Amino acid sequence: MLRGLAACLLCLMAMLAPACAAPATKSPLPAAVASQPVQSLTLPSTPKEQEKTAEVVRIALILTLMTLLPAFIVCTTSFVRIIVVLSMIRHAFGMPETPPNQVLIALAVFLTAFSMMPSFESANNTALQPFLAGKLTVEEAVEKGTSSMRGFMLRQVRDQDIKAIYDIAHKPLPDRAADVGLMQLVPAFMLNELRVSFRIGFVIMLPFLLIDIVVSSILLALGMLMVPPSTMSLPIKLLMFVLIDGWSLVLQGVLGSFR
Repeated sequence: MLRGLAACLLCLMAMLAPACAAPATKSPLPAAVASQPVQSLTLPSTPKEQEKTAEVVRIALILTLMTLLPAFIVCTTSFVRIIVVLSMIRHAFGMPETPPNQVLIALAVFLTAFSMMPSFESANNTALQPFLAGKLTVEEAVEKGTSSMRGFMLRQVRDQDIKAIYDIAHKPLPDRAADVGLMQLVPAFMLNELRVSFRIGFVIMLPFLLIDIVVSSILLALGMLMVPPSTMSLPIKLLMFVLIDGWSLVLQGVLGSFR
């Protein structure tokens, strides 16, 4: 019986071998259809999908610009002049930690927003709102948004500062103010802001220096050599600054120095 089963298996294998070795059958499709290239199926994008994509791009661009906002505020607004003057007042008192940094920075930010409000409103009306509404491209919005800031910086900066930056860059000085590049205008503007803030700081620190000299001379005349002059002059400086309403005078002078 085993021999019979083995013989049957051999017969089946012999019958299936030609079928397995046979060539593949031809395609049932006609030759004209088979010769045509296969085209990829693409789904047409609807206007709603295009609007969603444009909205996502605008949101991503706005978030990216928001990360650069602190550097933009420091470089192209009145923040540099205000914060340097406020820091010099603190050092003129002899109290390097009072008022705290958070207080001075917050005050400088609000004063910067107050002094830059016309430029910010112009940039918002001409660039930001039309861009959010989809009426302007990115390039047009950036160009119109920076035009108001360029006008503010050009009103503050001196010709000598622009010339110094162009000399450093080894580039020829442009004939018109409108042709000044933004990469050269921003450092020239910051250079001017540092110059003006140090000039204001010198005027502020001079009365405090005179008080220190007078107190030191009095202590020296009394033979009180072991008493630090700063300890005795600090209350006098604070009293004088409060009596003349120093904070209001300084802030009015700083904000009045912008053109």
